[in-house]
Amino acid sequence: MPLSKERLEQLVVRSSDVVVATDRDGTIAFYNDGASTLLNYTSDEVMGVGVALLYPSLAEAKRVMACMRSPEHGGVGVASSIQTTFVAKGGCEIPVAITGTILYDESGKEDGTIGFAKDIREILERDKLATLGEVTIGLSHEINTPLSVILNQAELLERGIETFAGERDTSIERERLDAVRREIGRIAAILERLGEMAGAEQYKTADYIGPAKMIDLSARQPSAPDPRLAGLRVLVADDDDGITHTLKALLEADGCVVSTACDGRDALEQVEKSEFDVVLSDVVMPHLDGHELFRRCRELHADLPVLLMTAFHYDKDHIIKRSRVAGLKTVLFKKPLNPDKLREALLEVVAEKTQQQEQATPADRP
Repeated sequence: MPLSKERLEQLVVRSSDVVVATDRDGTIAFYNDGASTLLNYTSDEVMGVGVALLYPSLAEAKRVMACMRSPEHGGVGVASSIQTTFVAKGGCEIPVAITGTILYDESGKEDGTIGFAKDIREILERDKLATLGEVTIGLSHEINTPLSVILNQAELLERGIETFAGERDTSIERERLDAVRREIGRIAAILERLGEMAGAEQYKTADYIGPAKMIDLSARQPSAPDPRLAGLRVLVADDDDGITHTLKALLEADGCVVSTACDGRDALEQVEKSEFDVVLSDVVMPHLDGHELFRRCRELHADLPVLLMTAFHYDKDHIIKRSRVAGLKTVLFKKPLNPDKLREALLEVVAEKTQQQEQATPADRP
């Protein structure tokens, strides 16, 4: 059934979007229900009034009109999705996107305008949240990486103090190191909250500042090297030199034999040439990410354990998810890595390999 003129007018009048028309003098000649709802002006209050009433300034109203006359926004006489601001009754500013056209009389002279405006506050809010997510990921990486170095160095420093202090009281030094850990924990907690805000696509300032800890930094005695890790051949792959250096020192202090790789491709080349008991890899790396390295390692050595470590809870590219589906068992959330958690993960690898060897039949043994 063809749409009658009367029916079309009813649809425009009742549209939830703002529809405003002006005459050739720029005064409002049509004002629909959607405009009344959004801007709080009744039709009687605006009809016959200059359309500049709806804008923050006369200059902004003229800018929108100039866009309609410009060929850069859809052609001369039309404009598509011009972002501007309407001012509601009471002074509330509302960002809108206007699609409009100039009306002409029979002689071709401008006779007025008609514009359709959409409230874009929700769209802009989603854009802000998307930007927040991107900033959060970058911020977490840039801050968590040096935090990991500081935490690992604190662990090594505490071991050194206990080694060289002998019988002397080192309680003051341990308290200072614990204070460093607590401050790292505070920073890490803020970064975790930022990640939660970005992942949930909402944020509140006060509600997200609290005592929650990303890592356990409670006061403790320095952990002694575990003899079960002695001789464990570990490949550490991370594109940050500070991470690989401190993890190497930390693991070597436990008796591990540690090699390092600067990215996924370097790690794969080392796996092809040398034998390792476990690969400890960052998730996000150039050339080969953690998932691809894990997959390629399994192709080369099906029984080679790979542990992934990440600075993020938010798995944007589904690297961790894809790795888990493919059989990955262990992910260490997040950098800075808790040294005790790292040891636990490595000891699980040792225990599993020992169990496999004990269950092997004599014919299967080398």
